[in-house]
Amino acid sequence: MAFDYSRRVYLGDTDAAGVVYFARGIEICHEAYEESLAVAGISLQQILREGKIALPIIHAEIDFLRPIFCGDRLQINLIANQVKGSEFAIAYQIFAPANLDRVLVKAQTRHVCINPQTRRRVDLPLAMLDWLKKINSL
Repeated sequence: MAFDYSRRVYLGDTDAAGVVYFARGIEICHEAYEESLAVAGISLQQILREGKIALPIIHAEIDFLRPIFCGDRLQINLIANQVKGSEFAIAYQIFAPANLDRVLVKAQTRHVCINPQTRRRVDLPLAMLDWLKKINSL
């Protein structure tokens, strides 16, 4: 199963050609990731305020299989998996809700958990491990 997030494409998401700009595609995926954390009860605001961990993206890729235009409705599905003790990856697929058999975009981000003071890897905290379990059982 996957976590589902819905949103509309806004004019600011598009480039001069009128299609979603590639960097905005990654940002849209990141919105879905942030929403999945919130639904699981994880507060990014609290994580940032406490300053004990940071979860930077160390790799991102995106493939647009079909164009996406201003006003389109999107459904973003994500699945997250632990890669190492300190690392997880998220696979995203974006669809038009009216046609869930046709993938518009495929993307992936890989995140590492670090101590922000030392900038060294640390194991994912229990809350993030619980999120990984929850996100894959929805």
